[in-house]
Amino acid sequence: MSHDGPGPRAVARSVVFLTAGALAVPLLAGCASEDPAGKPLAGPDIVPAARSLLVDGGTLRWAVDSVPETLNTFQADADATTSRVAQAVLPSMYRLDETGRPEINPDYLESAKVVETEPKQVVLYKLNQQAVWSDGREIGAADFAAQWRALSGKDSAYWTARNAGYDRIQRIERGANDLEVKVTFARPYADWRSLFSPLYPKEVMGTPDSFNDSARRKLKITAGPFHVRKLDRKDDEITLARNPRWWGRPAKLEKIVLRAVPRDERAEALADGKVDLAEIDSGTVRRIRLADRADGRKDKAQSKSERRQQALRGFEVRSSLEPAFTQLALNGSEGPLADERVRRAVARALDREEIAKAVLKPLGLPAEPVGSHLALAGQAAYADNSGALGDQDTAEARALLADAGWVRGGPVKEEKAEKAAGAEKEKAKGERKKGESEQAKGEKEKGKSEKDDGTYVVGEDDKAPTEADREKKRHDLQQGSAPGAYAPKGTAAPAEAVAKAGATPAGAAAGPLAKDGKPLTLRFVLPSGPGSETLRTVAERIRRMLDRVGIRTELTKVKDESYFKDHIASGEYDLALYSWPASAYPATDARPIYAKPVPAADGSLNVEQNYTRVGTDQVDQLFEQAISTLNDSARRNLIRKADSRIWAAAGSIPLYQRPQLTAARKNLANTGAFGFRTPVYEDMGFLKKGARPAPGATASKK
Repeated sequence: MSHDGPGPRAVARSVVFLTAGALAVPLLAGCASEDPAGKPLAGPDIVPAARSLLVDGGTLRWAVDSVPETLNTFQADADATTSRVAQAVLPSMYRLDETGRPEINPDYLESAKVVETEPKQVVLYKLNQQAVWSDGREIGAADFAAQWRALSGKDSAYWTARNAGYDRIQRIERGANDLEVKVTFARPYADWRSLFSPLYPKEVMGTPDSFNDSARRKLKITAGPFHVRKLDRKDDEITLARNPRWWGRPAKLEKIVLRAVPRDERAEALADGKVDLAEIDSGTVRRIRLADRADGRKDKAQSKSERRQQALRGFEVRSSLEPAFTQLALNGSEGPLADERVRRAVARALDREEIAKAVLKPLGLPAEPVGSHLALAGQAAYADNSGALGDQDTAEARALLADAGWVRGGPVKEEKAEKAAGAEKEKAKGERKKGESEQAKGEKEKGKSEKDDGTYVVGEDDKAPTEADREKKRHDLQQGSAPGAYAPKGTAAPAEAVAKAGATPAGAAAGPLAKDGKPLTLRFVLPSGPGSETLRTVAERIRRMLDRVGIRTELTKVKDESYFKDHIASGEYDLALYSWPASAYPATDARPIYAKPVPAADGSLNVEQNYTRVGTDQVDQLFEQAISTLNDSARRNLIRKADSRIWAAAGSIPLYQRPQLTAARKNLANTGAFGFRTPVYEDMGFLKKGARPAPGATASKK
């Protein structure tokens, strides 16, 4: 769990840690001269140093959240530590640079490119001739083929968590020699660079039994700068040691010990000398910075807590922004938020810039709101598409609520009646879990999207609304209707409601809203465990912002272990805060998060990872087009267009890129807060006594 609160398991390579009128989309910046992707808001903070400045040897003790249940990253219970181990001990054909873009890993690949597109897409990999497994066997086509068969989805005996991309492969064969691997796709696959990273040996992937069991507790055969020496569940740690068969630059460290330390115990673990490197929360940041400003004099009369505080002088805080963002999720499956106008009103009530500043500015990090659901600043697919929804505007939020029939001063049922209604609602939810109601709702949504795709915004497709459009919308609202603006044509806004909404001065509290005798109250679910303080602070700001437009919120704190399983994944919430990683391959990895839910065979609703239950056919079609488009520029434009539609549907509102805060011993180099960059494990190490890395230095290849 991050200091910023829990996030669902990533759909990216690292398993970490979720319409009828025309749609207004900002002009796609791919057509402009300036690259809308921009630069990352913050780069890596790892104290880069030439390898010649590092000690040869030493053990790095690195705090992690847990010792993983499996070392197979393709299984459902893999976690962030599973990925960290895989990065150190297994081949990856590509790794990410500091902008979050994939680059060839020369330790394994000499080249990889699409050599044919007709009649089939063919990718030719040329492997590094020195690349061998730890048993001495060359890495080759047999390993690629075994991984494809295991992850293709054709054999249910393999207990796989994902098969995206592998299911598009038709065959894999040896090329002109043993160092060439030829991959032929049955259907075009734009994100082919995401495949075979990590690559497991055929001994793991070759049979269902070996895939399901052999790599859970140990990896006998590896091919990285380190290998797994020991997984100790009693002491909650994994020991990685130098791989004697590694052909690349030798690892500077002799060992890396990944030790499970709870987030709220890491300050003490650092001070007691139990770990050298740890992701930390803002409270520990303050303690380390306070210790660094102290005079450092020792006193025999010091208490244990004072000695621990002084011991923190040996550490420094390295900070960046994580390749992940925190969002406000709006459950659109039922209740007031099933109406897209209410979801849009919630979004327009939020001052996202204020929220980002509240979280990031005190940490000295760039405080800019995230403008995309599918990428972050610096990544190739990024563009700020939030204009498809609009900036914070209290008057607009109130008008949207009025258009949806929520008015101030309306009759509200007595508390007793409300409790009875609540009991009925819970009963209905229980029945729906059996599948009957969910199936009916899925069929209803399907019919609706076939007709209109569920998004109603003024403007033509691929054209941003003009000021004249906005003025006309305001005028129409004042006249009592706004055809096509926020509802299907012919749906009028109640004149009385609009008048009441407009009667409140800007910035004043709107008062509670009601409809059909029920107040507009949303259940805001939050985790309660240590490390979630930031989320609770953000939730309180959101509560105040919503209160200004008349939306009441009930903040409900739940245990961390039940937050996703019992609330987010099961749909037992109206509003929630959680994070998603930003993948280098959004067409593949983000699709399950925003795919339109569909009825399953048993009558339940299949939401994949779309925990907001908000999706449209248009978004699904754009993802499918993007994944099959091999032209990079065209694919980026399709992804940005999909993102604009996701914004307009207002199922989730990106808020800020998550801070990445790491405590590191001051003499540690080439490690810390990595940002987008994939860690280079062989270059990590301790500085020689007196060594001082030059500003802007990078690790040499010697």
